[in-house]
Amino acid sequence: MEIRVSEIMSTRVVTIDMDDRLTIVKEIFDSAPFHHLLVVENDSLQGVLSERDYLRTLSPHIGSIGETERDSDTLHRRAHQVMSRDPITIAPEADIKTAGQLMLAHDIGCLPVMTFSKIVGIITWKDLLRAFCHDELVPQQE
Repeated sequence: MEIRVSEIMSTRVVTIDMDDRLTIVKEIFDSAPFHHLLVVENDSLQGVLSERDYLRTLSPHIGSIGETERDSDTLHRRAHQVMSRDPITIAPEADIKTAGQLMLAHDIGCLPVMTFSKIVGIITWKDLLRAFCHDELVPQQE
């Protein structure tokens, strides 16, 4: 039986605007159990901002006694300055093997799921692993 992306994708997708500051990204990642944000402009997908992208951008001195103004200024950067552009996407009717192959080939952790240029979900490597490790498929929220 071929498993479709739509069977395991998360439909709860959090988007941010291109000009949102990293302070907003920090608040989202600090309070949510997922690790990828989709960056949009006028409801059009422009990029993906992963928690890894976000952490790589921040100064390691933020929140420490050695924090300087320059360190804290990194939180004022905008999402479009940090995001990965031109994201690889997938259709909900695609099979999960294709999703896994795309993630491996492009060394990415998620794929926005799109139908006619509309975001309908997101599938992550955790969703794929969960599907391969469970006998019974239960959709999970990222």
